[in-house]
Amino acid sequence: MTDPQVGILMMCMFIFIIFLGFPIAFTLIALAVFFGYYAMGDNIFQLLVQRAFGVMSNDVLIAVPLFLFMGYMVERSNILDRLFHSLQVSAKHVPASLAVATLATCALFATATGIVGAVVTLMGLLAFPAMLKAGYDTKLSAGVVAAGGCLGILIPPSIMLILYGAMASVSVVRLYAGAFLPGSCSRACTWSTSLAGPCSTRSSRPSSPRSRPTSRCGRSLFSSRPRFSRWRF
Repeated sequence: MTDPQVGILMMCMFIFIIFLGFPIAFTLIALAVFFGYYAMGDNIFQLLVQRAFGVMSNDVLIAVPLFLFMGYMVERSNILDRLFHSLQVSAKHVPASLAVATLATCALFATATGIVGAVVTLMGLLAFPAMLKAGYDTKLSAGVVAAGGCLGILIPPSIMLILYGAMASVSVVRLYAGAFLPGSCSRACTWSTSLAGPCSTRSSRPSSPRSRPTSRCGRSLFSSRPRFSRWRF
């Protein structure tokens, strides 16, 4: 078979195995070993060991499990919920305050974890029902949560930038410096878009946060402490 035919076959097998329910990591390893043995013979096993050792000996990739642990701590300590409500109360005089609070929480939590899926999932469970209850449009609510979660790729620190720097042998510090301005501009444009459009079908200022005093904002944040006795590893 030619190289394009092999590539199409790999893609089809990858999609088929994923639909069967196998994990993505083991699927990629199995396909790489199978087609590598087809193209290179027994040399693929030596190359697999060398590549695995090179990845494990890379000091830059140590930050990846630490990012995951930090995101786990933020989620278990209930900081994200308190941060969302505090930002909502702080921005109660701003039009579309709930959308602004959602974007700000997504940006801060994405900065702490750097993972898009985790941010979109948690904020979808936390902010999406609140926005629908406040009268926001369904498409707008879903777009705000999805756009806010995608900011985690560009806003430093980001796991994607760390992985790219490790794989491409590029300085992660320079990647962070280069991604800071585009990430900030993307965040500002997203906030401006949410403020410019019709952000609610009933009212641009939801009435739910007005009943809560503003003095509880800092108190709720500082009282968010990890409760290790309730954690289950």
